[in-house]
Order: sequence, then structure tokens, then C-alpha cells
Amino acid sequence: MIRIAPTGRVLAVAAAASLALTACGGGGGDTAAKQSESAAPSTAASSAPAAKGDGTLTLGTVLPQTGSLAFLGPPEFAGVDQAVKEINEAGGVLGKPITKVHTDSGDTSTNIASQSVDKLLAQKADAIIGAASSSVSESIIDKITGAGVVQFSPANTSDKFTTISDKGLYFRTAPPDKLQGRVLGDLIAADGNDTIGILAMQDSYGSGLADQVTKTAEEAGASVVERVDYDPKSADFSADVAKIKAKNPKAIVLIGFEEGAKVVAELVKQGLTADKFKWYMVDGNMSNSNYLKMPKGTLKGVKGTIPGAEAPEEFRKKLQELDPKLTDFTYAAESYDAANLIALAAEAAKDDSGASIAAKLPEVSKGGEKCKSFKECVDLLKAGKDIDYDGLSGPIEFDDAGDPAVATIGVYQYGDDNKYPGKALEYRTGKIEG
Repeated sequence: MIRIAPTGRVLAVAAAASLALTACGGGGGDTAAKQSESAAPSTAASSAPAAKGDGTLTLGTVLPQTGSLAFLGPPEFAGVDQAVKEINEAGGVLGKPITKVHTDSGDTSTNIASQSVDKLLAQKADAIIGAASSSVSESIIDKITGAGVVQFSPANTSDKFTTISDKGLYFRTAPPDKLQGRVLGDLIAADGNDTIGILAMQDSYGSGLADQVTKTAEEAGASVVERVDYDPKSADFSADVAKIKAKNPKAIVLIGFEEGAKVVAELVKQGLTADKFKWYMVDGNMSNSNYLKMPKGTLKGVKGTIPGAEAPEEFRKKLQELDPKLTDFTYAAESYDAANLIALAAEAAKDDSGASIAAKLPEVSKGGEKCKSFKECVDLLKAGKDIDYDGLSGPIEFDDAGDPAVATIGVYQYGDDNKYPGKALEYRTGKIEG
């Protein structure tokens, strides 16, 4: 059962949402395609290979440089880079600098992610951050965890990862899709929309979010008058949009990835513009770069949800020093926290092997003395203290499945420039029980 507290506002701009997850646990990334009927819950790393590390923490990444989520790659890479920079400036892990290797995840239309994992395993990666897409993560999880390596995603939100067979080596800092769907459904209903049309990409990410939005909105008294699950690889979305137009809903929900720009263009072409209908988006298509070529004001007033706390201004400035072209910061904080947590777990275990890191990740995330940076936390560890790392993405506390027990959802709104500001428009808090 999910309980959502009333919406809170902080002037015109508010902080992001905190969603506490208890017994049910969460999920991961953007999409998930692989069936997992035989999967067992992820509990402990005891079943993973117990080989000792070589004394040097090698951190790999499998994140999108190409493909349908390529706009998420730059902030994720920058988040990892900033963490590694700070870790190494603080003396590294186990007295040595971290070795870092970046690779591309591509998307599910290619085999790039699998090739990248092979490269990282050949370079003796102890932990791999990625992928961003849940379906990509599912395609490589067996290869990574089967090698005794930690897989840690900053963006996976599929509910399937809670029970997937992973030898206790899979973790994530992103909350599950069902939370985002619940917040979005509540938001749409609270905005006074009693009829809703949904355009969702046809995969588990799109379908899962669409299901939860529908459930929540209908519980609030609204009706989904049309839902179209479209092929994201389609060259033409005119027929899909025409089905929505025929039902004339007050609200239109867009759930997808990069192809969302084509869907938006078709909505405008058919007269379903954002000044006449209320549009809503999700993390997969909330972008500050995908819509810049469109006429000014095309997305003005459009609202969308993004899991995770907003990246602090000081953090954004540091990332832009690393990558001056950064315009999106989605999942940057989650990537930064993933790298810090892996490093702290290795330091706490006094070993850099995947099994040792996985065994210590829950311990360094909760229950001890609170700390907010690698240096602060590692100093406490060296003093013999138990630590509780509270990161930039929120107060991360892993449950037995490697899911965050505390999560964050922010609601953002586009301006006349077809971009959304870095500050959340509103926040909501809630708990998942049962």
C-alpha cells in the first residue's frame, strides 16, 4: 500500500520529494524486458564468489554515450567523475587512487553494453556503475554478477530488480517506477483533470508507469479515456496521436525516451498543443536539450516528474567545470552517490572485491554516524566508527534487496524556453508498506 501525503509547496520553487520505502522495497531504471519468473530475491552477497581483491579499486561505468537515453549520459558520467576526483584527493581507497574506466551502454537495439562489460571485466573492474536503462541492465546483470562484480545503477527504476537473481551484488540509488507513477497520477488528478489520455512507449518502463498512473488517477476520480502503447522505433506517430485526439482528454501523459520529441511534434501538428491541453512527462523524456529546436513556448507549462533530489547548485557548478556543456543534471547526484558508496564499502571491508563491497554497502548507508562526503565518512571509518552516508540524492538506506529504503521524487515545470529549471516546483512525501 502506498500512502501519499498532501502536496507541499515552498514559495514558487520547492525542494524535491522524499518517499520512504519500507517492507516492499523498490525497483530500478527506465525499462525492463527480461522475464524473471525464476528469479530469487536479492538479499546478501554471501552467495557471490569470495575471492579477495587486488588492493586497487577499479570502478567501471556502463552508461549511455549513444542510444535513446544518450542525454542522460553526460550528467551521470560527470557525477561519477566528480566523486572519483574527490575520493582520490582524499587519499583514494585502501591507500591507493581509484582506477576508473568509462564505457558506453548504448540501448537495447545494440549489443554495445555486453561488449562494454566484457572490456571492463577484462580490466578487472570490481564494481560497475550502470546501466541507465533497466532493460539494458537486465541484459548484462548475469554477466556482471556472475563474475562476482557489483552492479550499481544510478537510474534503474524497474520493480523487477527487487526480486531478480543477482547473487546479492546488485544495488541502485534510484527509486522504483511505481513511486513516480503514483506521484504523477496524484499530480494529474490534483490539477483538476478528470479525463486523461496516455501515450506510452511499448516496453516495461512505459507500460509499468502507465499502469500506475492509471491506477492512481482513477482512484482519485479521473478516467483514462484513451491509452496508446506505441512502438518507440516507429517513424510515424500520427495514428497514435489521432487516437488520443479522438477522445479529447483534458490531460495528456507522455511516457517515453528520446523519441518523445517526435511525439511532441505530432501533438502540435494535430492541434493538441500544451496551451490547450495539460501535458505531463516523466524522467525518460524530461530533457533540457531534446526540445530546443522547437518553437519558443512549445512546452511552456508542461509538468514532469524526475526521481531523486535536485542537484545542489554548488554540485552543478562543479560538474560544469568538468563538462561545460552540461544542460541536464538528471541522475548526476545518484551517480555521484553510487561511486562514493562503493568506495566507502570497499574501505569499510578493507577489501576491493565485489563480494566484500556488496556485503558492506548496506552497512555504510545506514545506522551509524551521519556523514555527507567521502572524506568525512572515510575519516570516521579510519577512526573505527560506524557510518551512515547521506548523499546528494537523499538519505540512502539500502534494504535487503539492494533498493533504497528512502527515495525522492521532484515535480518540475517547463518555461517558455522549452527547458525546465533546476529547482523542483513541488514535493510530496509518502511511505510504501506491505
